[in-house]
Amino acid sequence: MKLGLIAGNGRFPFLLLDAARAQGFAVTVAAIRQETDPEINHRGAADEKISVHWLSLGELSRLIDIFHKEGVSMAVMAGQVKHKQIFSSIRPDWRLAKLLLNLRTRNTDMLLGAVAKVLGDEGIELISSTAFLEPLLAQEGVLTRRAPDDEERKNIEYGLRVAQSVAGFDIGQTVVVAAQACVAVEAMEGTDAAIERAGALMRSLEGDDSTLQSGEEDTSPGATTLERRLTVVKVAKPKQDMRFDVPVIGIQTIETMIAAGASCLSVEAGRTLLFDRETLLERASEAGIAIVAAAR
Repeated sequence: MKLGLIAGNGRFPFLLLDAARAQGFAVTVAAIRQETDPEINHRGAADEKISVHWLSLGELSRLIDIFHKEGVSMAVMAGQVKHKQIFSSIRPDWRLAKLLLNLRTRNTDMLLGAVAKVLGDEGIELISSTAFLEPLLAQEGVLTRRAPDDEERKNIEYGLRVAQSVAGFDIGQTVVVAAQACVAVEAMEGTDAAIERAGALMRSLEGDDSTLQSGEEDTSPGATTLERRLTVVKVAKPKQDMRFDVPVIGIQTIETMIAAGASCLSVEAGRTLLFDRETLLERASEAGIAIVAAAR
């Protein structure tokens, strides 16, 4: 059987490609010029069961034509397409332009859901992006050597309420919290950029005496003991469509947390993919970061 793979950026498409081939699928890759790693070409050259076709964002008709010619009736989306790309780099063909005109709102879920419907109408079923990668889903419980401490658990409890509300509006799926205060909310920039922004804000507060008069000593209560460790909370959307935009954590997110001064990460069990799981958890443990997966 042949599988269609709509490939975005990062390692997700490669992991899914390897998993599909291991299960005996021939794979037709629709690689997005603005996003997909050119390394995908080498996979196609090395394996006669993999064919790679490049297209731009917005070429929906061409995507359908490719899948029809290749005999694809089942497809999967894997890899991020940056939200800002979706709304700034698209040069829609007639089919996508018609779809966009009929959207009530132009958020990611609405757009991708409409694309999935068009594919379905053309006889191409879009399946869950985790269909081949179930072992990579986070299992419930503490995943690192260190569990969250009391302060971090308070941050998680607060962050979950905020993140779930924000995710319900399809704004973002990540919030960064310190001392039960929201420091950053993910929007189109993505998870890692939101964490970086939170870290920069915390650093800007260190030694901030801009409100003091010359020679005046800061004697305000708790001025030097304010809890500023960051906790990152990432959730799935309330009605998460597992066919696209599934929450993903990779080693780069851990490195970003380390640089930002974040000490704890909470993800949603069963609905978050952990790439390079063992390496990721070991790196987090070495850095003293606690990672916990909570069931909704």
